[in-house]
Amino acid sequence: MLKEKIRQLANSIQEEAVANRRYLHAHPELSYKEINTAAFIAGKLKELNIPFEPMANTGLVALLSGNKPGDGKVIALRADIDALPIRELNDVPYKSMHDGVMHACGHDVHTSSLLATANILSKMKDDFSGTVKFIFQPAEELIPGGASMMIKEGVLENPRPQNILGQHTMPELPVGKVGFRGGRYMASNDEIFITVKGKGGHGAMPHLGIDPVVIACHIVIGLQQIVSRRANVMLPSVLSFGKMIANGATNVIPDEVRLEGTFRSLDETWRREAHEKIRKMAISIAEGMEGHCHIEIHQGYPVLVNNEKLTDITRAHAAAYLGADNVVDLDIWMAAEDFAYYTHAADACFYRLGVRNESRGIISGLHTATFDADEHALETGSGLMAYLALKTLGN
Repeated sequence: MLKEKIRQLANSIQEEAVANRRYLHAHPELSYKEINTAAFIAGKLKELNIPFEPMANTGLVALLSGNKPGDGKVIALRADIDALPIRELNDVPYKSMHDGVMHACGHDVHTSSLLATANILSKMKDDFSGTVKFIFQPAEELIPGGASMMIKEGVLENPRPQNILGQHTMPELPVGKVGFRGGRYMASNDEIFITVKGKGGHGAMPHLGIDPVVIACHIVIGLQQIVSRRANVMLPSVLSFGKMIANGATNVIPDEVRLEGTFRSLDETWRREAHEKIRKMAISIAEGMEGHCHIEIHQGYPVLVNNEKLTDITRAHAAAYLGADNVVDLDIWMAAEDFAYYTHAADACFYRLGVRNESRGIISGLHTATFDADEHALETGSGLMAYLALKTLGN
């Protein structure tokens, strides 16, 4: 059986998959700087005799075709390869060797898992028809995102895949399990930068100036009405400010205050409307308090929308491979992912891979200094993705 053969192959290469993951984890590289990571991936693809070409500077795309006759279907599988500017606090043999840089989002798992999937499928060329396109994508963690760059450079062309699949670690989900959600799944992500200008002066004589600190505080509070009173209650939105710089002193009112935040939505039309409302309200609040306001909104990743039909089919295949008890339904997630660009360009499914193991203390969340993954997830992830690819191709 196809399923059993893939399981056996995934198990047989698990040790190599773990070694690859540990190397990548120990040698993380930031977005757009994944030079050694790309070289490592290229070396592994050469060992497997899978042809590839560079793309988007530090990305790679590889093609593997089966030997059985078929209708020429193509499926793409994607892994992101960049790390985060976080100093790792884990005490493990494979701890990051690059101080201040860490694979805190599981991209080392994604990359090593996809390499293992390529390994499995390279040993099964006589068992399937169609073509698998492996996308090793840089810069998921930094706007504008490597996905947009790869799409612009033609990663979804020559040949064009009918479907694209991606997986992402989920520390809330036990190892061995995966999760799916069709339709809207992850939010858009926009960065907001506001400069509030007033007239600084002595803290003991505020009546002689125009206090930008007070104006900025009113703007932060006022803008919350965009979410609480203007957004459709059936479509979640998030507006959060995580940075306020008022470079004065205990007795010095500064001339200006800098605000930085994020706006997230699950609807592209409302997203555009909200941008305009944010601008108008911030400016009007500042002017109403005799100050001035300059606002910039940097548009990030779009809403991630999983194709409903493909997700239903993929979920059923996952249940067949892992067992129905190991496949769960997911809630919406207001984090953002540049895989969203692929979902607007092709029928796509982005699902979650469990990496949690409470008995071993592997419980930390994504983007934390103690994030880690139970490496049995590599066997689950690589085998499942190989099975999903072949079943989606019609084998």
